[in-house]
Parts: sequence; structure tokens; C-alpha cells
Amino acid sequence: MHIRGDGGQTAADCPKTKDRPMNHFLDIHTTPADDLRGMIDAARKIKEARAGRPKGTLDDDLPLDGRIVALIFEKPSTRTRVSFDVGARQMGGQTMVLSGTDMQLGHGETIGDTARVLSRYVDLIMIRTFDEATLIELADNATVPVINGLTNRTHPCQIMADILTFEEHRGPIAGKKVVWSGDGNNVCASFLHAAGQFGFDLTFTGPETLDPEPLFVQGARAKGVEIKIERDPFRAVDGADLVVTDTWLSMHDSQSAQERRHNQLRPYQVNEHLMKAAGPDALFMHCLPAHRGEEATSAVMDGPQSVIFDEAENRLHAQKAIMRWCLQG
Repeated sequence: MHIRGDGGQTAADCPKTKDRPMNHFLDIHTTPADDLRGMIDAARKIKEARAGRPKGTLDDDLPLDGRIVALIFEKPSTRTRVSFDVGARQMGGQTMVLSGTDMQLGHGETIGDTARVLSRYVDLIMIRTFDEATLIELADNATVPVINGLTNRTHPCQIMADILTFEEHRGPIAGKKVVWSGDGNNVCASFLHAAGQFGFDLTFTGPETLDPEPLFVQGARAKGVEIKIERDPFRAVDGADLVVTDTWLSMHDSQSAQERRHNQLRPYQVNEHLMKAAGPDALFMHCLPAHRGEEATSAVMDGPQSVIFDEAENRLHAQKAIMRWCLQG
């Protein structure tokens, strides 16, 4: 489940996250574009090398052999938990899955002290948390690489899988038009970061009250790509190469807040009419989990333009490439 960010400091704004001697993967816009491209290319090769093999067999190359990966979850997770766990094991590593209740992260012991302790035990840390500040403090104090598995503000691993998926089906994403329909949440934020780094245009269509953060819009535009905000979803999808949406619900919304959100977002549902306006060559993505019949219809999700399950699988391959990159530092 994804939640809108509420502002605050970004990894790029934090002076202690700059020029680290190791490869933290904190956000797409703070990772060199050449390195991002290298990860996508590596993920494609990793996937091709495993075609048809049982899931439990080891990769031919074992960059995590003898290494332990800590997977910290302050939020519930299916795809992130399973894909990181399986990926680390396939590369020869061992995993330690820790929940927020197991660790009481930031309660009693500072996050910084937790980072210092974990760094003595493990070789790599992935964290899925609420506040971006938790991620930043963990990375500032860890002496091993840290991966952002999701925060309230961004979700970079998901978008790396999405880029991989698009390019499998349509070739290079540079110069293409991506349309985000719905809530300008954390997944949308990372799509904006990716637009600047991979060179594609992005149009956001949704209610003004749920616009993406201006800082992220401005940052992408500064990289020379076209970022548009269009309130009419049918105008927005004209000429789209990819249409993307995400769940309308946030974890901790009250019933009344959920009703207000539904009322605002209903015109932005991705349905057969909207995809027809986008054209037959436009792909459809949703990072899942989905509330079928709300942000998208089953006819679209199960239709010929949908690549949502390729997208889900590619979390595994993209994150394996990210872990490899982190340990190269």
C-alpha cells in the first residue's frame, strides 16, 4: 500500500548522504544516470540467464556468496519481501527478515545506533519504512550499503522494475511518453525522478489536491524532459506509450478520508475507454496490490495492454541488479 509523501528533507538535500564511498541506493535522482542504465542492462541479463530454471537454483555468478542481507520492514509487504529474499538467496546470500515490532526501530535506541550495530553483523541493509528521515539516518550511520525498499515519499526499486518491463516490450524508454493517472504519491515521485534520469516525458493527470510534489516536477524539468499536468485524463493519454496508476487508498486513512479520496479520483480510473484513447500500442502498468474496479478495471488489468505481472516479476531481477551494484562500491 502506498502513501503520499508530506514533504521534508530528501536524500539529495541531506549533506551527509553526498559523496559516500559506498553505493547506497536511496533514490533514482541521487544515483548516477550511467549507473542506473547499467543496472537495467544487468537486470535484463540476469533474467535471461535464469530463463526456465527452478526458482530455488543458484545463479551461475554468486556475488552474495558468504554475505548476509538484513531486510527491515516497518510496513507490510508481499512483493518487496519475497523478491528481495529470493533474489539474495539466488545470488548465494543469506537473509535476515526483521519487522518494525522486532526491532522497535527508533524506539529506545536511536536509528543511528541501530545502523552502527547492524553494520557489524550484515553486509547489506534493505529498509521499507514510513518516514524518509529514517532511511536517511540509517544510511548516514551505516558502514554497509543501504537500499530504499519504499518510504512515504519514494519507491525507487519499483520504478527500476517498471523501466525494465517497458524496455522488454517496447525498446528504449528515452523519448517516450508516460502518463500517470491518479494520486501523485511516492511511486509517481520516483517516476518523475526516472523521467529526468532516463530521458522520457511524463504527464500527470489527477486532481489538484493530489498533485505530485513541485520539487520533483521541477527537478525533472531541469533535466530537460517535458513534465505536464493535465486535468483531463483523455487529453493526457493522447499519444501515450505507457499509462500507469496506483491504489487510491492510504494505509491509515479514515473511512471518511477514503470516501473523499474516491470522489476526487473516480474520474481518473484507468478503464477500457481511457486505454482506447491512449491507443492500442500503449502499455498499462500498476505496481500492485490493486483494488480492482477502483483505480483500474479488471478488463484493463487482465487485458492485452497490461504488463502488470511482468512488472511484478521484474522486481526480482531489478533488485538483484541493485544489490550487485551496491556491493561493487
